[in-house]
Amino acid sequence: MEYNIKFSLVNQHQVHQLQKLSKETFTEAFAKDNTLENLNDYLTAAFSAASLMAQINNPNSELYFIEYDGEIAGYFKINIDESQTEIKGVDGLELERIYIYQKHQSKGLGGIVLNEVKIRAIQKDKKYIWLGVWEHNIKAIKFYQKQGFEKFDEHVYPIGDDPQTDWMMKFII
Repeated sequence: MEYNIKFSLVNQHQVHQLQKLSKETFTEAFAKDNTLENLNDYLTAAFSAASLMAQINNPNSELYFIEYDGEIAGYFKINIDESQTEIKGVDGLELERIYIYQKHQSKGLGGIVLNEVKIRAIQKDKKYIWLGVWEHNIKAIKFYQKQGFEKFDEHVYPIGDDPQTDWMMKFII
């Protein structure tokens, strides 16, 4: 199967496009599992233009649009060194976000993105990739396990005033 996929680094001029994409894909993924108030609180805090601009300008973070057949299908974010949300070690790369619009899921994009992240980790001389995934997101957990990730810990990830539990998963390069 042939794909027309492109990854493009998000720049400052695209912050509002990233903000729209972030809110829409997160809402698609998690609205049904959260109260409207908690969801809105999270979206406001996590995806403000100021927060996203700071992430774009951070030299230890990279945000990429995922383009599929000429349209934005999703995005991903990687962090290294002190920009990682938890494990601040120099040997790891964090895949903090990977979101793909529902209409583009089940097309193999997630695996292609993970391969791209693995390449970037190798280029940055990292020994492992880690991420957090909600414990009730069984589809995502199975996907990551299929890609070679294993659970190594848990952490609390608040959505509004709801303290949810994420599995922390790691892939050894």
